Amino acid sequence: MKAVALRSLFLFPALLLSAAIGWRGVSSASQPKSDVAVKVSRIPNGGIQPQAVADATGVIHLLYYSGDPAHGDLYYVKSSDDARSWTKPLRVNSEEGSAIALGTIRGGQIALGRNGRIYVVWNGSSLTEAQGPMNPESRKRGMPLLYTRLDDRRTEFEPERNLMTHTFGLDGGATITADKAGSVYVAWHGKAPGATAGEAGRQVWVTKSTDDGKTFSVEQPATKDATGACGCCGMALYSSSEGILYGLYRSATDNVHRDIYLLSSPDHGAHFFDRRLHPWTINACPMSSMDFAEGDGKVEAAWETGGQVYFQTVSDTSGRVISAPAPDKGHKHPRLSLAPNGETLLVWTEGTGWARGGSVAWQGYDRSGTPMLQKGVQSGLPAWSFAAPVLTPEGFIILY
Repeated sequence: MKAVALRSLFLFPALLLSAAIGWRGVSSASQPKSDVAVKVSRIPNGGIQPQAVADATGVIHLLYYSGDPAHGDLYYVKSSDDARSWTKPLRVNSEEGSAIALGTIRGGQIALGRNGRIYVVWNGSSLTEAQGPMNPESRKRGMPLLYTRLDDRRTEFEPERNLMTHTFGLDGGATITADKAGSVYVAWHGKAPGATAGEAGRQVWVTKSTDDGKTFSVEQPATKDATGACGCCGMALYSSSEGILYGLYRSATDNVHRDIYLLSSPDHGAHFFDRRLHPWTINACPMSSMDFAEGDGKVEAAWETGGQVYFQTVSDTSGRVISAPAPDKGHKHPRLSLAPNGETLLVWTEGTGWARGGSVAWQGYDRSGTPMLQKGVQSGLPAWSFAAPVLTPEGFIILY
């Protein structure tokens, strides 16, 4: 879950807006100036795959990956001074090397819940002793979906455990969100015994905790229609301040309809409604990821289609689809952040590929969806990584 700080109107002085790291480009009459500053910051200790959330006090909670891409570790740090300094890294996984970064979308996901507790979920690596349920198709036990949370003292993470009870075939990344009432939701796509062969038999599954992540229910399907699910693509899950649970996943109907679907549940995960947001016909797995953000009374979702990234307000069905600036090839891994004044920061990667790094790019949009100033770009993005925008009282911070 992404919590946004709402303590000010974010009307910053011109000096901050003209800082060396911030909005790039020259404003014009057709491109309004932003009221919210943007700065870019490398995450600590050479880490990759940042997942960040800011709490109501402006403290940034950051999860990152370190080590061999095939079997590494997840670390948690905090910053109370807008990413200028960080706390000593706390390893999340108790079993060394149990996380994975290969493919970019199978790494750790973070959520901030009630009373400041942190929750983390990730795909287990080949080194983990934990195992998923038996895969009747391969006749082997698959990789587990590992979960942990900060302990009651908030000083260390509990030993990780597998959340999959009867589903199998974990491939693309899982997702996690939490709310202020103590509920924690985890979702992934996989298969149940007897399912149709291939990606067409994959479904989105959700498990829920109502006791601050201590225990979880047996996973239940969130999708009923035979859309399938893109095996090596990620997902996104978000619990809004209005109590609506949202999800994003990519279908795999007939192996070629890799469309983006929105899930929504008004009753805390008991029932889901689905809606196709964006079609894409391609007989391949794009290994894509998605994101949600909330602010100014709206929830927005971001995704990739055909090498371009898009976002849309999904809490209002009349929201229009907005794209990143052209050229629109090689844009991946969109991330969002919203300010209380309605401004949206869309962040994505450019030039990345298998075992290849690239650049971080971003564009600001006003409340109506009009671009503000010119696109910003920061080179030096490591392989297997992406960026994470977060909102603090000083403005937007892009961590990469």
